[in-house]
Amino acid sequence: MIQDISIEIMRHPKAADLPLPAYETPGAAGMDLRAALPGGPMTLDPSGGRGLVPTGLSIALPAGFEAQVRPRSGLALKHGITVLNSPGTVDSDYRGEIGVILINHGTEAFQISHGDRIAQMVLAQVTRGNWQQRDELDTTGRGSGGFGSTGGTARDSAGGGG
Repeated sequence: MIQDISIEIMRHPKAADLPLPAYETPGAAGMDLRAALPGGPMTLDPSGGRGLVPTGLSIALPAGFEAQVRPRSGLALKHGITVLNSPGTVDSDYRGEIGVILINHGTEAFQISHGDRIAQMVLAQVTRGNWQQRDELDTTGRGSGGFGSTGGTARDSAGGGG
């Protein structure tokens, strides 16, 4: 079941001519974010060039929600462009302009122009944890096995997680 929530949005003057984020299909989870670059394009250099791309939007999310900024799969596949801190998080108490940190993993310079779709934004409910400190934890079959311990080689199992 899809839940609709009301979100206040402010469009900055540099984005006055851009459409608001919208779902492109009935089953879409994310809304496209566009570059607000009315002064001209910006270029990401190849092999690691990165930059903060403004969207010209500020939002007021309800408490208990976040907006996740994620890469667009087409940009990643075709050009090697992705969101550097993916997923980026917009907290419910943030009121500044949403910016997207993009990185170019491709081999050619990539130009971003005003109105280009640069990322997608997915709304999500937030679950907050409350730590319960213990002297010991319950045991499991995996125990403290780390990286690669669920099917990798012994060389891969040092460290934690995954």
